[in-house]
Amino acid sequence: MQLIPLNRNKKAKTDSELLETFLNNNNQEVLGELYSRHMHLVYGVCLKYFKNSEKAKDAVIELYEKVLVEVGKHEVGNFKSWLYVVAKNYCLMELRKTKPGNTVSVSSEKEMEIFMEKEVDLHPLDEEQNAALEKALANCIEKLKAEQQQCIRLFYYKNRCYHEIATTLNIEEKKVKSFIQNGKRNLKICLDKQK
Repeated sequence: MQLIPLNRNKKAKTDSELLETFLNNNNQEVLGELYSRHMHLVYGVCLKYFKNSEKAKDAVIELYEKVLVEVGKHEVGNFKSWLYVVAKNYCLMELRKTKPGNTVSVSSEKEMEIFMEKEVDLHPLDEEQNAALEKALANCIEKLKAEQQQCIRLFYYKNRCYHEIATTLNIEEKKVKSFIQNGKRNLKICLDKQK
């Protein structure tokens, strides 16, 4: 990372000012300056989850591309906090892509509860799906309550994080988690009945 000398005569812009400037004229240099302020945070989050410095460095680059696309789609009150959540969700989504049977280390039980469901067994939604399972899941999803259907579809099929789902559906994140957990439980019951 290259350090930029501070201009003592000029007051440095805040994160909010830089973000607003970027959103107004889509200047990638401005977003790059804003992102570089928090690269150490992104790297730290990625290193914590991937436990591999090279993979973490690659993720920092990929996350910049993701931020470039996503930042305009959201109302970002605090860029640093928003970036932290984006980085953490990215890491968790990448870890979810690992094949069943691989173990994934998450730093604490509390953090795991915040971003993932508590169920230890692999749910059919988390497994690699075949045509028969996809059809059975589609039928069972149709039988869920509307809120559970929406949350399951957004989380598993649209790869949205809890915060994005809560914003989209205008509900609390706790309710999103609850709808997903209850929906998964109901789907498992429905699929077991079909076997």
